[in-house]
Amino acid sequence: MEPVIEVRDLKKIYRGSEKPAVRNLNLAVRKGEMIGVIGPSGAGKSTLLRCINRLVAPTTGRIFIEGEEITGAPAARVRKLRRRVGMVFQHHNLVARLTVMQNVMHGRLGYMNTLDSVLGRYTEGDKQRALTILEQTGLGDFLYHRAGELSGGQRQRVGIVRALMQEPSALLCDEPIASLDPASAQVVMGLIRDVCRRHAIACIVNLHQVDAALKYADRIIGMFEGEIVYDGPTAELTEAVIEKIYGKPMAELMIAGERPEANS
Repeated sequence: MEPVIEVRDLKKIYRGSEKPAVRNLNLAVRKGEMIGVIGPSGAGKSTLLRCINRLVAPTTGRIFIEGEEITGAPAARVRKLRRRVGMVFQHHNLVARLTVMQNVMHGRLGYMNTLDSVLGRYTEGDKQRALTILEQTGLGDFLYHRAGELSGGQRQRVGIVRALMQEPSALLCDEPIASLDPASAQVVMGLIRDVCRRHAIACIVNLHQVDAALKYADRIIGMFEGEIVYDGPTAELTEAVIEKIYGKPMAELMIAGERPEANS
């Protein structure tokens, strides 16, 4: 199966820094596959996602979305390619004064001309799709609530629905549960896993919470100082490897009180 996302020999050095944020990075993600990326702060997890979505330009290397190269593409082409890649952010990036429905419909802006987007002239088909997904994600009763009135977990679910409105081939989630309580974190991670499987979306989720990665991801990428030091099935991620990635015991990395199943 052809990968939805393919990264070849990626390297990124930010201006003013001599040390690469990521380097020697190769990665392929296929339809319906959910990858959990773990590693300490500064390991390069967010830089990886930002390069894939061209929020930052790689220093060297090549990135492909459904076989089409995004590195070096002109701005107009990047905008079109970016429609295939939904983003879910740690802090939701919603407009607090707008309703849930209005925020969700922003996921269609990349498909609209300037006048229609300014006037909010969405098609009936797009509106119906939004209603359906909101119902499926338990947000059907909050259509006309302002985003600022919602809980953190509800706002994150709105952000996921907004990304799904792009009809993406890939979903990139940057620390989506970092600011949530454990119960809300489980709801959000379960939702991400379920929608990606249901719609065969390739998914990369950056996580500080190792237990969440073990529970929800099909595959784990472990990063340290900008490089991948582990790439394999969740079931094969041992405590020894986790301690090598973080330099501390796995028990110190839990967000919940219970210890997850893991190989010794």
